[in-house]
Parts: sequence; C-alpha cells; structure tokens
Amino acid sequence: MKKVLVLGGGFAGVEAAIALQKSKQFEVTLVSNRDYLYLYPVSIWIPVDGIKFENVKLPLKKIRKAFPFRLIIDRVIAVQSAENRVQLASQTLEYDYLVVAIGADKLQPKGVENTFTICGAPEGNLAFRDAFRELVDKGQGSIAIGFGGNPADKSAVRGGPGFELIFNIDHYLRKKGLRDRFELNFFAPMEQPGARMGKGAMKLMGTMFKKKNLHQYFGKKIKQFEQDGIVFEDDSKLTSDLTMFIAAGTGSSVFRNSDLPLTPAGFIHIDQYCKAIGSGNVWAVGDAAGLEGTDFVAKQGHLAEIMGRCAANNIIQTATGGTGFQDYHQHISILCVMDTGDGAAYVYRDTKKEFVIPMPVVGHWMKKGWGWYQKWTKTGRIPRLPGL
Repeated sequence: MKKVLVLGGGFAGVEAAIALQKSKQFEVTLVSNRDYLYLYPVSIWIPVDGIKFENVKLPLKKIRKAFPFRLIIDRVIAVQSAENRVQLASQTLEYDYLVVAIGADKLQPKGVENTFTICGAPEGNLAFRDAFRELVDKGQGSIAIGFGGNPADKSAVRGGPGFELIFNIDHYLRKKGLRDRFELNFFAPMEQPGARMGKGAMKLMGTMFKKKNLHQYFGKKIKQFEQDGIVFEDDSKLTSDLTMFIAAGTGSSVFRNSDLPLTPAGFIHIDQYCKAIGSGNVWAVGDAAGLEGTDFVAKQGHLAEIMGRCAANNIIQTATGGTGFQDYHQHISILCVMDTGDGAAYVYRDTKKEFVIPMPVVGHWMKKGWGWYQKWTKTGRIPRLPGL
C-alpha cells in the first residue's frame, strides 16, 4: 500500500488526512507539532470570556479514532523531495505522496515583541487575554487592534479576526459598564482594510465603526511598535496601553531548508490542482501554499479545507490513473461570519457575486454552531454537509 505523508495538523492537513483515510487506498500518516486542531475562528472569544481555551482545542486522537490514520506529534525540520523524505526533529520519514500543510511563519516588524497576537501560537491568545483582564481591572485605558500586509503576497493577510476582536471587546466593555472609560483604536497600513470582502461589507463595517465609536488609523505603514504604542511611517504615534497585532504571513522557515519550489514570498509554488510546480508527488495546501486565481483570494480556513480535499482527490486520481482532477480555483471565495459579540454579519464573495447579511443575535449563535459542527464532523459524529 502506497504511503501518504501529511505535514500539518491545521484545517488543511486534517481535512486532507481525513479524505485520504476515507478512501482506504493508502497508508496515511499525519504529522503535527501540536496534539490538537486549534479552531482559530472561535478563539476570538477567549479574551472576552466567551469560550474556554480547552474548548477551542480538538484533540487529534479524537479525529484519529474516527478516521484511523497514523499520527506522529513532532516538528518538521526539512523536506527532501528529491529523495521522497521528510526530516523531523526525532526521526526521518519516507513517502510515496506528500501533502505539505504546515502553515506559514509571520513577518516580524520592528518592535513586534511589544505586541500580543491572537493569530499566532495558540498560547499567545492566553497572553493577550491575561493582559486584557489586567487592563480591565484597572478600569480605564487605550487598546489598539490591527493587522499588517505582505507586499510580496497580498493573500497572506488575516484581518477578519482583528475586526471581530475589537467588536467583541466593545461589546464586553459595554456589558461591564466600562466602555466610556476605554479608547478603542483600529490600525492597518492599507487605505481600505477588509476591501477583499466587497463593497457591501466595507460599507457595513464603516457604519459599525461609527456606531461603536471605534477610531480608525488606516493607510499608514507601520514603522515600529513601542511599549506604549505604534509609530507610523510619518513618525506620528498612536499611543496604546495594550496592542494586539496580526502580522502578515510569509513562507515557513522549513521551506528554506528544503528543495521545494517557492514563490517570491516564500510559499510553495503550486498549480491549480495544488501540486507543487515541477513535482510529481508533492502537493501543498492552506497557508503553506502560494495562492492565485483572483485578486481577492485570501488565506482562510474554509479555502484551506477545500484545498485539503482537492489535494486528497488529486492524489487518488494520480495513484489510480484517473482523470477527475479538482481545480481549487473553482472554489475560491471569501466566506466569513463576522461576529460582534451580540450578533454577526454573514459575508460572501466569489467571482460572480458578493453580499453581506446583518444577523443580530442569531449570527452570534450561528458562529457558535460552526464550532460545534467542526468538532462533530471531524470526529465522525455527524456527516459533513455538502459545500461546508
């Protein structure tokens, strides 16, 4: 039986491993540096006591119980594709087919150590939660939330969680009767952060910012972060007692130790079938891959899962001599349930249409339901719905 090695225990890697295991045609091994799948989209509620850290973690052993792939908890050091070999921290593995889904590294602007983030290592969210609680206990302060971009790859930006976090912080402070004692600021180097979501979503966002008295600092590149704020390229400064910053993605350092084809931003260069350019048996999915297809394509969890399934299908087609290859470009879209703490907005955009639907109250529970749905489908308790 041919061996398939999947590197990465995030959305893309787990989805690829499940699909490959369900085919019962391969010996499937999943390698992850964590023993759990971290549900990043619902982690926005950790700082505002809306969910416990443990409830954002889905143990990989529970997924493995339903879909019995081999599981190795270890760190990837290098990929030697010419030899069909992967070097881990504790061992070397060989494969017939490889799926690379180890995510991305983050750009490191000057002074970034003076910030917190909710989109890096999961423990970083706990650090921000604790710092936020400390500031709330003081009863007043200034909070800055923002994200950055990567000029070498515009898809490597993740701003949605930042918007959701500032809306949830606003809601949390209002419930405690403290909102008038806190200044909430949002910053980004783009003139129109969030423009990938479409014009309707941008209009709604602007309305929400005004309604909630959230201050905007857009269109200025970040020069550096300091302990008490953010310095922009024109040397103006946004003072802050607490700063949360989501840095743009860049290619993993693992790739620099490997022989894989890379884009200028350091991601794995793939074709429309998620196959690494010039390779016969390596696929890359999710944040590890250089995305193409539309001017609004972005590295989102739902696209990562789609790519994981596409790669699994295309490996099956390759191994069996089939012709039913799947093109991930056909599935590119922006899809987001943007939570506000007391509701949400459903945002959708593809090449043919775009729309946004405000969903007071029910939207919040819709996003909660998504978290439960992810756990139930990935542990085999309920079947996955078509298209989700």
